[in-house]
Amino acid sequence: MQFRRKALSKLNAGDELDLPVRFARPQGKFALGVSVLVMAVLGVWVFTGSVSTKLSAPGILTRAQGSYLLQSPFSGQVTAVLAQEGRLLPPGAPLLQVATEQGERTVRAVAGGRVTSLVAKTGAVVATGADLAVLERVKSADEPLVAVLYVSGAGGADIRVGALVDLDVQSAPRQRFGVLRGRVKDVGRAPQTQAQIAGFLGDARLAAQFARQGSPIAVLVQLEGSATASGYRWSTAGGPPYPLDSTTPVTGAVHLPAQRPVDWLLP
Repeated sequence: MQFRRKALSKLNAGDELDLPVRFARPQGKFALGVSVLVMAVLGVWVFTGSVSTKLSAPGILTRAQGSYLLQSPFSGQVTAVLAQEGRLLPPGAPLLQVATEQGERTVRAVAGGRVTSLVAKTGAVVATGADLAVLERVKSADEPLVAVLYVSGAGGADIRVGALVDLDVQSAPRQRFGVLRGRVKDVGRAPQTQAQIAGFLGDARLAAQFARQGSPIAVLVQLEGSATASGYRWSTAGGPPYPLDSTTPVTGAVHLPAQRPVDWLLP
């Protein structure tokens, strides 16, 4: 009986068509409005905004003309070392004396340059073609350093001449001195073989290291000069309180051209 009375009461109450219908609460309208605004801003940013990226690559500090490996033109025993590491030699300067079956012979620098490494020592027995020394191809001791980065894969296609480069120098900890500043001066047109890298650096071991992931593209980075102890500009005020040496390993971060987010979505 109680259920029947409730049913009859509902039938007599009418349809209540004159009452307003509430489709959403005010909080729901606010959330919807915020969502629409965010989507609109995101849509505008996708088509008009820009995103900057960096490409990281290993490299080395060197001179613009690179280095060459001097090898022995004959067999014998080294009796005297006539040059010192760090010394600048003119073309044809004597480097070593070697006792051969034909008598004492002098090994001379093929071209002028600075001796960066002397492999052969007094008393060493060398064969024809043995490595004796590495010389940088420089004409004066104050020629500036450059950085050469070896970019693997197709990354070289995205690098532009003049692009900013941040160099993390192994001999100058980034936490203390920041990064070395430079700009891209040249981008190689073709991949470098291991032999080509070795011919430029004068170091087969380094060439094998840079060519480990295949034949890379060589990117020449010109360092920005500054009145600091190193002679170059850093992200910190002064950088390290000492000069930089060639053959120092670096890791470069090349700033690539900014891209619109929509370019990532389109084929």
